[in-house]
Amino acid sequence: QVQLVESGGGLVQAGGSARLSCAASGRTLSTLIMGWFRQAPGKEREFVASISRSGGTIYYADSVKGRFTISRDNAKNTVYLQMNSLKPEDTAVYYCAASTAWSLQRNYNEYDYWGQGTQVTVSS
Repeated sequence: QVQLVESGGGLVQAGGSARLSCAASGRTLSTLIMGWFRQAPGKEREFVASISRSGGTIYYADSVKGRFTISRDNAKNTVYLQMNSLKPEDTAVYYCAASTAWSLQRNYNEYDYWGQGTQVTVSS
């Protein structure tokens, strides 16, 4: 069983930055594909970014490309999401997720383990 704990959310002004962390336990991080998703009130959960086991392949949603950066430190069992140039429409609960799939995934149905989520609110 994998446990994921997110941290780093909060209230940020538009144009500002925030860094989310996801600490994993229960399984060696290097065996897992990792992803970040978000869900705004009244909306479906959406893909934000994902990173392969080695960190060599990364996918981003078009809405965050060029502003967000996903990274991982397998030695620390931690995944990060650096968010720059934040916009009010980035306001959501952000979830860290882990997948045992063979290849990098954007679909939330392919992720096996989820964190509890952390709120990010961007004020205008």
